[in-house]
Amino acid sequence: MIQTENAKAQMRKGVLELCILSILSQGEAYPTEIIEKLKKQKLVVVEGTLYPLLTRLKNTDLLTYRWEESNSGPPRKYYFLTKIGKTYLSDLQSSWYDMVSSVNKTIQNSK
Repeated sequence: MIQTENAKAQMRKGVLELCILSILSQGEAYPTEIIEKLKKQKLVVVEGTLYPLLTRLKNTDLLTYRWEESNSGPPRKYYFLTKIGKTYLSDLQSSWYDMVSSVNKTIQNSK
């Protein structure tokens, strides 16, 4: 039997950027909060995956961050969408819905 875990992992990886930007569109968040929200939706992500993606999104001006002091440890970096990031997310969501619709039609037609 063919293992589907790799295919599932690739699908999750492919939509991770959309999910992270969508979370940040609801308000600023620090990485641990982002991971917790993804886990609630069964999109398990580790810090080693999240931090490089956040850095890439910041470097492309889709998001930025601010530092906030913490009572329980070091300062926290809170990420939030830029104006460019909000526009990008809107375009990405539109593309996502179009793709999901096309995939659903293809899957339904194959039954």
